[in-house]
Amino acid sequence: MAYSTISKPSLHFNTNLYTGNGSTQHSITGVGFQPDWTWIKSRDDTYNHFVFDAVRGVGKQIFPNLTNAESTNMNNLYSFNTDGFSLAQSGNDDVTNKNNSNFASWNWKANGAGSANTDGGINSTVSVNNTAGFSIVKYGTGTGSATTVGHGLNAKPNFIIVKPLGTITTGGWIVGGDNIDSTYNEVSELNETAAKANDPSFNDTAPTSSVFSVGNNNTNRSGENYIAYCFVEKTGYSKFGSLTGNGSTDGTFVYCGFAPSFIMVKAKTSGNWFMYDNKRPGYNNVQQFLEADGNATEYTSNANHSIDILSNGFKFTGGSGSNTSGRENFFMAFGQSLVGSNNVPCTAR
Repeated sequence: MAYSTISKPSLHFNTNLYTGNGSTQHSITGVGFQPDWTWIKSRDDTYNHFVFDAVRGVGKQIFPNLTNAESTNMNNLYSFNTDGFSLAQSGNDDVTNKNNSNFASWNWKANGAGSANTDGGINSTVSVNNTAGFSIVKYGTGTGSATTVGHGLNAKPNFIIVKPLGTITTGGWIVGGDNIDSTYNEVSELNETAAKANDPSFNDTAPTSSVFSVGNNNTNRSGENYIAYCFVEKTGYSKFGSLTGNGSTDGTFVYCGFAPSFIMVKAKTSGNWFMYDNKRPGYNNVQQFLEADGNATEYTSNANHSIDILSNGFKFTGGSGSNTSGRENFFMAFGQSLVGSNNVPCTAR
């Protein structure tokens, strides 16, 4: 594993699988910390993805696979707890707690409800975990003309996801990153399969150590409110990179410097956003994945998209899909376990 100042990555990110009970006040434990950003998807049912964070407040949900506005429902996630979160405060909404259905949750630690930030042209509220390079940024209202937003990370972000909350209109999830286009002239969209494209959402300007730029209506419509999730790559914990498929069952090896516990990959051309983790079900020839851009159930047997998760990175083992010869992809990955700890393969390329 590459040198890291993060001695226990699982205190900053953790995948937690759970089974719904169909009743009220279902507490999900085992996350290992109090999360500030939780992403939930049913593995068994064609339900939407749900995202909750501590800055917007519990009960306020947005949907990574949809352009819908933020909505409030206290019968999904209604509290963040010291070791997880609670669902179904006074009733039950099957989409996050259906009886006997299996769910995946991905959890990141920031710093609670956040504090005021005036670094940008638009004031923001930021919840920052500088150790892990992650901040949740709520800003508004938009100005309708190019400006900047403070992110609080004290380092240049490598990856940014922005979503309008629907105060004025609905809109998609705009994604910019060094691994998509370092100039931020081109962006991708989390809720779409479309290829990356020229778009002025980030005002064709890379972020700085204090702010990211916003340009058009996707990220700065006049009167609109927005949420952004910003990431700085941290050695031995997170990686935001690119890979090119080779069409072989011995796919292109991607060095991360840690054993990934979560990987999301997207083709720079048209294609789905594929989500893998080390809990569903393991490490070698993993064929279980979800798609961030749709509501499909978990794929459990698809050799074209199989992946090996190794002690220091990953590689695709399917001859097509993300590993189609010449196919360019970008990815985000987070590490949980140290090399040599329980259940981590010590094989490496």
